[in-house]
Amino acid sequence: MDLSHLRQEYALQSLDIDHVDPSPLVQFEHWYRQATTAALLEPNAMVLSTVDPDGQPTQRTVLLKYFDATGFVFFTNHGSRKARHIALNARVSILFQWLPLQRQVEIGGTAERVSTAESLKYFMTRPRGSRLGAWVSHQSEVVSSRSLLEAKMQEMKQRFASKEVPLPSFWGGYRVKPTRFEFWQGRPNRLHDRICYEPDEHQDWERKRLAP
Repeated sequence: MDLSHLRQEYALQSLDIDHVDPSPLVQFEHWYRQATTAALLEPNAMVLSTVDPDGQPTQRTVLLKYFDATGFVFFTNHGSRKARHIALNARVSILFQWLPLQRQVEIGGTAERVSTAESLKYFMTRPRGSRLGAWVSHQSEVVSSRSLLEAKMQEMKQRFASKEVPLPSFWGGYRVKPTRFEFWQGRPNRLHDRICYEPDEHQDWERKRLAP
């Protein structure tokens, strides 16, 4: 299938190095608020990239649940493929793609587990069905049929029918601690604006414009 004829000109906005915030976190929050105001579908969806023991990169979309000065937090099964990769190589990348705004944000960093208390605090805010689902799925393992998952769900519903669904010991959060940010704004003629933030020798964030 030849897709070479597909073209989309980007001309909504520009991104100037003198106008971005000195703090990449503040700049991210600014863009994130604009993405939510624009009513984009799942603005907190991010592509998480990890590397397996053979050096093969893999990607999947996860949901950002909160962020602050310490990093960007998502939750998963500790036995999942992504979690196994992180256990061997904590260096990861996350990518936010807000195509209707002609924007992307790439964040490189290292991932580490959050505390059990922090995982529990978030877990108890999830809908009951999602909490039960965490007990059902041995994430990334092979299953022979959908019916097995549904049967396991019924089993968990009965098991916890008259009580709160507890936090599984094999489920929790990871915090991506950023070491690099890149903000990308689409521009005409593929001359896109790219502003990256990297720490200087004093560990302050230094802004640089990159060629598109």
